[in-house]
Amino acid sequence: MQKVLVEKQGPLTLVRLNRPAVRNAVDAETAQQLLAAFEAFETDETARVAVLGGVGQSFCSGADLKSLALADPNAPTMVLNPYGQAPLGVSRLRLQKPVIAAIQGYAVAGGLELALWCDLRVVEKTSVLGVFCRRWGVPLIDGGTVRLPRLIGLSRALDLILTGRAIDGQEALDMGLANRLVPEGQAWDTAVQLAKQLSRFPQNCLRNDRLSAYEQVDMDLEAALRNEFYKGTQTLLSQETFEGAQRFAEGKGRHGSYEDI
Repeated sequence: MQKVLVEKQGPLTLVRLNRPAVRNAVDAETAQQLLAAFEAFETDETARVAVLGGVGQSFCSGADLKSLALADPNAPTMVLNPYGQAPLGVSRLRLQKPVIAAIQGYAVAGGLELALWCDLRVVEKTSVLGVFCRRWGVPLIDGGTVRLPRLIGLSRALDLILTGRAIDGQEALDMGLANRLVPEGQAWDTAVQLAKQLSRFPQNCLRNDRLSAYEQVDMDLEAALRNEFYKGTQTLLSQETFEGAQRFAEGKGRHGSYEDI
């Protein structure tokens, strides 16, 4: 069985974890397939936005602990190499293109880390998010202790990291972890529609602004402003800005409309 399903839909790449019997837990083979899917997305010049979700009732329940329990704890693994492949496959990738998580059911432990790796998160009200691996001594090793504080602040992040408590979609929205809150059963379709919206925008500008937002985290203000200016200049040199200005002058996108751009 293919553990990661990939579908191309025009400029969209739709990726789904396909282990519903174990709430889409990630074993080594799944991690490899997930990495391959997003490496292909990154190099595909026709692909603009990806959506990551799970088959069945859950997004992802994290690492497959049953598989981990059978492993030799003394054997050298990818987990021990800070420069190698991440345990969940993709969490060390910094893509040039956006990825949207469609979260239903459980997004816990490493599954929460996969959601944090994505740029945006569409979360169903009935979803359950949390650092459930706290109970088993399984560390956050796919970016959880880094991305979660950066997204929601250190105090709220520590509440989740230290207690391992569960939160629902509404609390995830309140703390800034969810970008969109939707009724049960609507996360995937909403995420796909959002991906289509992003795919319609001028891509050089979108990608440069996105990267500037990520890169400024590690810079002081002066360096961040220089970096923003450099990336903005790249956008200008691509001619996208002038083409967009011409479309506006022709009457498109007036009064804040995003429908006719």
